[in-house]
Amino acid sequence: MKTQMKKNFLRCLLITCGIIIGYQQQAVAQFIVMTTEADSLVRTGSAHIYNIQFEKAHACFKQVIDKYPTNPAGYFLDAMVEWWRIRTNKKSTTLDEQFLDKIELCIEKCDNLLEDDENSITGLFFKAGALGFRARLYSERESWFNAASDGKTAMTLLQQCQTLAPSNHDILLGTGLYNYFAPTFAEQYPLIQPILAFLPRGDKKLGILQLNSASKYARYAGTEAKVILMQIYYQFEKTPQYAYQLAQELTSTYPDNPYFQKYLGRCQIQLGLNSEAEATWRDVVIKCIEKKQGYDQQTAREGLYYVGKALMNRNDFDMALRYFYKCDEAGRFLDEDVSGFTIQVNLQIGKIYDMQSKRNLAIKQYDKVLSWEDKQGSHAEAKRYKEKPFSR
Repeated sequence: MKTQMKKNFLRCLLITCGIIIGYQQQAVAQFIVMTTEADSLVRTGSAHIYNIQFEKAHACFKQVIDKYPTNPAGYFLDAMVEWWRIRTNKKSTTLDEQFLDKIELCIEKCDNLLEDDENSITGLFFKAGALGFRARLYSERESWFNAASDGKTAMTLLQQCQTLAPSNHDILLGTGLYNYFAPTFAEQYPLIQPILAFLPRGDKKLGILQLNSASKYARYAGTEAKVILMQIYYQFEKTPQYAYQLAQELTSTYPDNPYFQKYLGRCQIQLGLNSEAEATWRDVVIKCIEKKQGYDQQTAREGLYYVGKALMNRNDFDMALRYFYKCDEAGRFLDEDVSGFTIQVNLQIGKIYDMQSKRNLAIKQYDKVLSWEDKQGSHAEAKRYKEKPFSR
């Protein structure tokens, strides 16, 4: 328990110092003096990243590097291609070395600029971004000292950038993130409050206003601001109606991004848009079967679960069981320990057996749930249905 608390504390420290930087991949580009052609390549390549078209993105950023070999922009954005590859398969470490090499090359280009001009906003911004993303990878790999060190340095560099260009709409992504998440993490993780005492307190309402402004007016950070707002509205503010609007827009613009499509499906479920949700999750499952980039086993499991729920709600029990058992099977390969997802799937299977009057099979499911760790009241629910059959 103490080890887990330590991990949580260090993760919160990193988030406090580094989260703003970690989302700057679009914002930094505003400070590059480039030709119209290069600007177009940056914007096109960034769109390819969001649409999980990594080879196309790499080709765009390679052209930027060739045209501007001393500017860190192309090197940073090319590293972001590797970052998104990692994000679509977080359990694999095979891409870590390639990502870290590209980040190191970007830092080297930044340091060259900063040797000539210590206030080079291009050098400061890209170095902050590179360190921030490296810190995020270190945190994923539980390399806590390295993560905290990079995160702290990145935060210092970002503050310098904000001083140099405080009203820039792309920088509003960073200030909005800080203003919203500083008080949010202080509320959720009291352990980090002593650290936050040495930093600006933040303001949630102001943060949301700044992020909304960035989403509408920023040249490069607009999409990322929408992504963050979608997360905030869904996960923290519990206002899925606002998250839904953003998820619709992002999914429409980037139809092959599984991250956006999953948020769309979740919002539809929260809002009771059952037929729309089923269509979304069926499309997710199809893309997983087709092995589209980013549509991995984790995504497939979630899609199978929600399609199964939709079938169950329509009383198509046999077909629902097929989806639920496939979902349960996926969990055996994905989880070292029994996850909340697996527990919920097995509860649903038990409910279906009860509605089919297969009481013995239902009880076996509830006993299975009771043999696992109690998560989100799963034991109370299983005991209730074991004592009295589930019915609607």
